Amino acid sequence: MAGVALSGGLDSTIISHMLRDRRLPAIAVISRDFMATDLTYCQAAAAAAGMRLRVAMPNTAELLEGVSETVRILGCFGESTIRNALVMYVAVSEAKRMGIASLATGDGADELFAGYGFLVRADPAALRTELDRLRGIMRFSSSAIGESLGVRIESPFIYPDVVRVASSLPPGQLVGERGGARVGKLILRRLFDGEIPQVIVRRPKSPMQDGAGTVGLKGLLESLITDEMFAERAGEILGRDGIRIRTKESLHYYEQYLRHFGPPEPARGGLACPDCRCALRPNLRSCRMCGAFPV
Repeated sequence: MAGVALSGGLDSTIISHMLRDRRLPAIAVISRDFMATDLTYCQAAAAAAGMRLRVAMPNTAELLEGVSETVRILGCFGESTIRNALVMYVAVSEAKRMGIASLATGDGADELFAGYGFLVRADPAALRTELDRLRGIMRFSSSAIGESLGVRIESPFIYPDVVRVASSLPPGQLVGERGGARVGKLILRRLFDGEIPQVIVRRPKSPMQDGAGTVGLKGLLESLITDEMFAERAGEILGRDGIRIRTKESLHYYEQYLRHFGPPEPARGGLACPDCRCALRPNLRSCRMCGAFPV
Protein backbone atom coordinates (compact mmCIF):
# COMPACT_ATOMS: atom_id res chain seq x y z
CA MET A 1 0.00 0.00 0.00
CA ALA A 2 1.15 3.55 -0.78
CA GLY A 3 0.34 6.86 0.89
CA VAL A 4 1.01 10.60 0.77
CA ALA A 5 2.66 12.81 3.38
CA LEU A 6 0.23 15.73 3.30
CA SER A 7 0.89 19.06 4.99
CA GLY A 8 -1.67 21.06 3.04
CA GLY A 9 1.10 23.14 1.50
CA LEU A 10 1.20 23.73 -2.23
CA ASP A 11 3.72 20.95 -2.96
CA SER A 12 2.13 18.03 -1.11
CA THR A 13 -1.33 19.13 -2.24
CA ILE A 14 -0.22 18.97 -5.88
CA ILE A 15 1.09 15.44 -5.25
CA SER A 16 -2.22 14.41 -3.66
CA HIS A 17 -4.13 15.91 -6.59
CA MET A 18 -2.02 14.04 -9.15
CA LEU A 19 -2.65 10.77 -7.26
CA ARG A 20 -6.34 11.40 -6.57
CA ASP A 21 -7.59 8.55 -8.76
CA ARG A 22 -5.72 6.02 -6.60
CA ARG A 23 -7.62 7.01 -3.41
CA LEU A 24 -4.52 6.67 -1.26
CA PRO A 25 -4.41 7.37 2.47
CA ALA A 26 -2.82 10.66 3.47
CA ILE A 27 -0.84 11.33 6.65
CA ALA A 28 -0.57 14.71 8.35
CA VAL A 29 1.35 15.59 11.52
CA ILE A 30 -0.11 18.02 14.07
CA SER A 31 1.46 18.42 17.49
CA ARG A 32 -0.95 17.75 20.34
CA ASP A 33 0.65 20.25 22.73
CA PHE A 34 1.99 23.08 20.54
CA MET A 35 0.46 25.56 18.13
CA ALA A 36 0.34 24.19 14.56
CA THR A 37 -0.94 25.76 11.34
CA ASP A 38 -1.42 22.85 8.90
CA LEU A 39 -4.63 21.20 10.08
CA THR A 40 -7.24 23.18 8.12
CA TYR A 41 -5.13 23.10 4.96
CA CYS A 42 -4.41 19.38 5.02
CA GLN A 43 -8.09 18.65 5.67
CA ALA A 44 -9.03 20.75 2.64
CA ALA A 45 -6.38 19.08 0.47
CA ALA A 46 -7.42 15.57 1.48
CA ALA A 47 -11.10 16.28 0.91
CA ALA A 48 -10.40 17.74 -2.54
CA ALA A 49 -8.38 14.67 -3.54
CA GLY A 50 -10.83 12.20 -2.02
CA MET A 51 -8.18 10.83 0.33
CA ARG A 52 -8.62 9.32 3.76
CA LEU A 53 -6.69 11.58 6.13
CA ARG A 54 -4.86 10.17 9.14
CA VAL A 55 -3.68 12.92 11.49
CA ALA A 56 -0.80 11.84 13.72
CA MET A 57 -0.92 13.92 16.91
CA PRO A 58 2.22 13.25 18.96
CA ASN A 59 2.35 14.63 22.48
CA THR A 60 5.44 16.29 23.95
CA ALA A 61 6.93 13.06 25.29
CA GLU A 62 6.53 11.40 21.92
CA LEU A 63 8.13 14.35 20.16
CA LEU A 64 11.13 14.25 22.48
CA GLU A 65 11.50 10.53 21.87
CA GLY A 66 11.27 11.28 18.16
CA VAL A 67 14.01 13.89 18.49
CA SER A 68 16.44 11.26 19.74
CA GLU A 69 15.60 8.93 16.86
CA THR A 70 15.78 11.75 14.30
CA VAL A 71 19.23 12.73 15.57
CA ARG A 72 20.30 9.09 15.36
CA ILE A 73 19.07 8.65 11.82
CA LEU A 74 20.43 11.91 10.43
CA GLY A 75 23.66 11.97 12.44
CA CYS A 76 23.50 15.70 13.16
CA PHE A 77 22.14 18.09 15.79
CA GLY A 78 21.27 21.40 14.09
CA GLU A 79 18.16 22.95 15.63
CA SER A 80 16.20 23.79 12.48
CA THR A 81 17.19 20.55 10.76
CA ILE A 82 15.95 18.41 13.64
CA ARG A 83 12.72 20.37 14.17
CA ASN A 84 11.77 20.02 10.50
CA ALA A 85 12.97 16.44 10.03
CA LEU A 86 11.10 15.39 13.18
CA VAL A 87 7.84 16.03 11.31
CA MET A 88 8.84 13.56 8.62
CA TYR A 89 10.00 11.06 11.26
CA VAL A 90 6.53 11.12 12.82
CA ALA A 91 4.83 10.83 9.41
CA VAL A 92 6.99 7.90 8.28
CA SER A 93 6.57 6.18 11.65
CA GLU A 94 2.79 6.51 11.28
CA ALA A 95 2.99 5.15 7.74
CA LYS A 96 4.86 2.11 9.00
CA ARG A 97 2.22 1.50 11.70
CA MET A 98 -0.47 1.66 9.02
CA GLY A 99 1.31 -0.87 6.84
CA ILE A 100 2.13 1.70 4.16
CA ALA A 101 5.13 0.54 2.12
CA SER A 102 5.82 3.79 0.24
CA LEU A 103 5.11 7.42 1.03
CA ALA A 104 5.01 10.27 -1.51
CA THR A 105 6.38 13.65 -0.46
CA GLY A 106 6.59 17.14 -1.96
CA ASP A 107 10.38 17.30 -1.48
CA GLY A 108 12.25 19.34 -4.08
CA ALA A 109 9.58 21.79 -5.21
CA ASP A 110 11.01 24.68 -3.17
CA GLU A 111 14.53 24.07 -4.46
CA LEU A 112 13.52 23.65 -8.12
CA PHE A 113 10.62 26.11 -8.44
CA ALA A 114 11.85 28.89 -6.11
CA GLY A 115 9.71 28.42 -3.02
CA TYR A 116 12.02 29.85 -0.36
CA GLY A 117 11.77 33.47 0.73
CA PHE A 118 15.37 34.33 -0.15
CA LEU A 119 14.73 33.09 -3.70
CA VAL A 120 11.55 35.14 -4.02
CA ARG A 121 13.51 38.26 -3.02
CA ALA A 122 16.41 37.63 -5.43
CA ASP A 123 16.86 39.44 -8.73
CA PRO A 124 16.62 37.27 -11.88
CA ALA A 125 20.38 36.70 -12.29
CA ALA A 126 20.88 35.84 -8.62
CA LEU A 127 17.80 33.61 -8.70
CA ARG A 128 19.20 31.46 -11.49
CA THR A 129 22.56 31.20 -9.71
CA GLU A 130 20.90 30.18 -6.46
CA LEU A 131 18.65 27.62 -8.13
CA ASP A 132 21.66 26.05 -9.85
CA ARG A 133 23.42 25.88 -6.48
CA LEU A 134 20.43 24.34 -4.72
CA ARG A 135 19.90 21.79 -7.45
CA GLY A 136 23.46 20.60 -6.94
CA ILE A 137 23.28 20.23 -3.16
CA MET A 138 19.65 19.35 -2.39
CA ARG A 139 19.15 16.37 -0.14
CA PHE A 140 16.15 15.45 1.98
CA SER A 141 15.84 13.98 5.44
CA SER A 142 12.81 11.97 4.35
CA SER A 143 15.03 9.62 2.32
CA ALA A 144 17.26 8.71 5.26
CA ILE A 145 14.28 8.42 7.62
CA GLY A 146 12.36 6.22 5.21
CA GLU A 147 15.36 3.97 4.68
CA SER A 148 15.89 3.63 8.43
CA LEU A 149 12.24 2.78 9.11
CA GLY A 150 11.71 0.55 6.08
CA VAL A 151 9.31 2.82 4.18
CA ARG A 152 10.18 3.76 0.59
CA ILE A 153 10.07 7.49 -0.08
CA GLU A 154 8.84 8.72 -3.45
CA SER A 155 9.49 12.38 -4.32
CA PRO A 156 8.03 13.12 -7.77
CA PHE A 157 9.37 16.69 -7.92
CA ILE A 158 12.94 15.38 -8.08
CA TYR A 159 12.31 12.87 -10.85
CA PRO A 160 14.80 13.60 -13.68
CA ASP A 161 12.19 14.82 -16.17
CA VAL A 162 10.76 17.30 -13.65
CA VAL A 163 14.22 18.56 -12.73
CA ARG A 164 15.03 19.03 -16.41
CA VAL A 165 11.87 21.05 -17.06
CA ALA A 166 12.28 23.16 -13.91
CA SER A 167 15.89 23.94 -14.84
CA SER A 168 14.80 25.27 -18.23
CA LEU A 169 12.23 27.74 -16.93
CA PRO A 170 13.03 31.48 -16.97
CA PRO A 171 12.94 33.33 -13.64
CA GLY A 172 9.74 35.13 -14.63
CA GLN A 173 7.83 31.83 -14.58
CA LEU A 174 9.12 30.96 -11.13
CA VAL A 175 8.79 34.23 -9.21
CA GLY A 176 6.35 37.05 -9.82
CA GLU A 177 3.33 39.03 -8.67
CA ARG A 178 0.13 37.21 -7.80
CA GLY A 179 -2.75 38.52 -5.76
CA GLY A 180 -0.84 41.70 -4.91
CA ALA A 181 2.15 39.85 -3.46
CA ARG A 182 5.45 38.59 -4.82
CA VAL A 183 5.43 34.79 -4.68
CA GLY A 184 7.58 31.83 -5.62
CA LYS A 185 6.54 28.63 -7.42
CA LEU A 186 4.51 30.91 -9.66
CA ILE A 187 4.15 28.41 -12.49
CA LEU A 188 2.84 25.73 -10.10
CA ARG A 189 0.28 28.13 -8.67
CA ARG A 190 -0.90 28.99 -12.17
CA LEU A 191 -1.00 25.40 -13.42
CA PHE A 192 -3.07 24.14 -10.49
CA ASP A 193 -5.31 27.16 -10.01
CA GLY A 194 -8.83 25.75 -10.19
CA GLU A 195 -7.54 22.19 -9.69
CA ILE A 196 -6.71 22.35 -5.97
CA PRO A 197 -8.35 24.46 -3.23
CA GLN A 198 -7.84 28.17 -3.79
CA VAL A 199 -6.76 28.69 -0.19
CA ILE A 200 -3.79 26.40 -0.87
CA VAL A 201 -2.95 27.99 -4.23
CA ARG A 202 -2.59 31.26 -2.32
CA ARG A 203 -0.87 29.79 0.74
CA PRO A 204 2.62 31.19 1.43
CA LYS A 205 5.56 28.90 2.12
CA SER A 206 5.40 27.48 5.66
CA PRO A 207 8.25 25.43 7.18
CA MET A 208 7.28 21.94 8.36
CA GLN A 209 8.16 22.87 11.95
CA ASP A 210 5.55 25.65 11.91
CA GLY A 211 2.86 23.66 10.15
CA ALA A 212 3.18 20.66 12.45
CA GLY A 213 4.04 22.62 15.59
CA THR A 214 7.45 21.09 16.34
CA VAL A 215 8.80 24.64 16.49
CA GLY A 216 7.28 24.62 19.98
CA LEU A 217 10.17 22.47 21.17
CA LYS A 218 12.37 25.56 21.06
CA GLY A 219 10.37 27.33 23.75
CA LEU A 220 9.89 24.15 25.76
CA LEU A 221 13.61 23.46 26.00
CA GLU A 222 14.33 27.11 26.78
CA SER A 223 11.99 26.80 29.78
CA LEU A 224 13.26 23.40 30.99
CA ILE A 225 16.98 24.19 30.95
CA THR A 226 18.01 26.93 33.36
CA ASP A 227 20.57 29.55 32.43
CA GLU A 228 22.96 28.15 35.02
CA MET A 229 22.56 24.60 33.71
CA PHE A 230 23.11 25.78 30.16
CA ALA A 231 26.24 27.74 31.00
CA GLU A 232 27.71 24.82 32.92
CA ARG A 233 26.97 22.16 30.29
CA ALA A 234 27.93 24.34 27.33
CA GLY A 235 31.22 25.20 29.03
CA GLU A 236 31.98 21.53 29.68
CA ILE A 237 31.23 20.62 26.08
CA LEU A 238 33.41 23.43 24.72
CA GLY A 239 36.32 22.38 26.90
CA ARG A 240 35.93 18.63 26.36
CA ASP A 241 34.71 18.35 22.74
CA GLY A 242 35.58 21.73 21.24
CA ILE A 243 31.93 22.27 20.27
CA ARG A 244 30.33 25.69 20.77
CA ILE A 245 26.71 25.20 21.81
CA ARG A 246 24.61 28.20 20.81
CA THR A 247 21.21 27.57 22.44
CA LYS A 248 19.48 25.45 25.05
CA GLU A 249 17.67 23.61 22.28
CA SER A 250 21.00 22.86 20.60
CA LEU A 251 22.31 21.58 23.92
CA HIS A 252 19.53 19.01 24.15
CA TYR A 253 20.02 17.84 20.58
CA TYR A 254 23.79 17.61 21.04
CA GLU A 255 23.37 15.49 24.15
CA GLN A 256 21.17 13.14 22.13
CA TYR A 257 23.89 13.04 19.48
CA LEU A 258 26.47 12.11 22.13
CA ARG A 259 24.29 9.21 23.29
CA HIS A 260 24.30 7.72 19.82
CA PHE A 261 27.71 8.64 18.43
CA GLY A 262 30.04 10.36 20.87
CA PRO A 263 31.75 13.64 19.89
CA PRO A 264 31.82 14.33 16.12
CA GLU A 265 35.09 13.99 14.24
CA PRO A 266 36.68 17.36 13.41
CA ALA A 267 37.57 18.19 9.83
CA ARG A 268 40.89 16.89 8.57
CA GLY A 269 41.91 19.63 6.21
CA GLY A 270 39.62 21.76 4.08
CA LEU A 271 36.88 24.04 5.33
CA ALA A 272 35.65 23.53 8.90
CA CYS A 273 32.66 24.88 10.79
CA PRO A 274 33.68 27.58 13.31
CA ASP A 275 31.21 26.20 15.89
CA CYS A 276 31.65 22.42 15.71
CA ARG A 277 34.90 22.08 13.70
CA CYS A 278 33.29 19.52 11.37
CA ALA A 279 33.92 19.49 7.64
CA LEU A 280 31.77 21.81 5.55
CA ARG A 281 30.30 20.63 2.27
CA PRO A 282 31.04 22.83 -0.76
CA ASN A 283 28.33 25.34 -1.72
CA LEU A 284 26.48 24.99 1.59
CA ARG A 285 25.91 28.14 3.62
CA SER A 286 25.14 26.36 6.85
CA CYS A 287 26.85 23.53 8.70
CA ARG A 288 25.09 20.23 8.16
CA MET A 289 26.27 18.94 11.54
CA CYS A 290 25.41 21.72 13.98
CA GLY A 291 23.32 24.10 11.87
CA ALA A 292 25.63 27.12 12.21
CA PHE A 293 24.64 29.84 9.72
CA PRO A 294 26.22 31.51 7.86
CA VAL A 295 29.51 29.68 7.55
